[in-house]
Amino acid sequence: MTRPQLTHIQIDNYGPWTVEPEPRREMDLQTLQSRLFADIAQFVGSRDGYAFFTRFDNMVAVTNGLDQADHELLQESVGNRYPISVSLGTAVDPVPIEALEGATQRVQAAGSAQDRARREVLGGEYRPPEAGDVSIAHFDVNDATGKYTDRLNEFDSFIRIEQAYASLMRYMREAHGALSFFVGGDNVIAIVPEMTESEYQEAIDHVSDDADVELKVGVGFGPTPHDAGIDAKHALEDCRYDGTRVEFAGEDH
Repeated sequence: MTRPQLTHIQIDNYGPWTVEPEPRREMDLQTLQSRLFADIAQFVGSRDGYAFFTRFDNMVAVTNGLDQADHELLQESVGNRYPISVSLGTAVDPVPIEALEGATQRVQAAGSAQDRARREVLGGEYRPPEAGDVSIAHFDVNDATGKYTDRLNEFDSFIRIEQAYASLMRYMREAHGALSFFVGGDNVIAIVPEMTESEYQEAIDHVSDDADVELKVGVGFGPTPHDAGIDAKHALEDCRYDGTRVEFAGEDH
């Protein structure tokens, strides 16, 4: 059984900080957010985890293999390098959305995101990699370059890809409790429970009907997000080579 460990990362008191003592320059805020995400992604990635920016003031990481000491070090690193601090909640569950719910509750129980007294919350449960695999699904758009990038202006291409992402994100969350994240270009990475080939095909068909965008997906498993993600990338390459829509890592061809 897959058992993803999810960490909810939330900047402490960020909203008020952006406007006090007066509103800060928007590009300065965008720069801080992007650099913070890059540093968190590098920290988590160096330990074989995955991080996703979501709304930037809130981020989600898949942290199988990271323990409490790793999370404490992440908080310390952010506190030493930035004018803000972060709170972290972590939970484990076979269904990714349930793990994220548990992680979020640990942060919320300590106070509001705009509570001046709440700072560097750290709470949750941590599981070693051998306690259960992670499953990663890597989706991308069929011939995005030919259909969109080389034919449309960038904004209209962006709209088409975002429509597909929104459709997939909502469907996977509601139907399977999966968490899907746009990672650039025409790629979406999903943290998923155990799903069958037909269930992935149904998700792809839904996006085709709902957003008129064709997808394919490679699925991988492993003790860490990195291991599962690499397997998913190889499975996606099998889709490209064989012209298939759904491939699982390790299947014979």
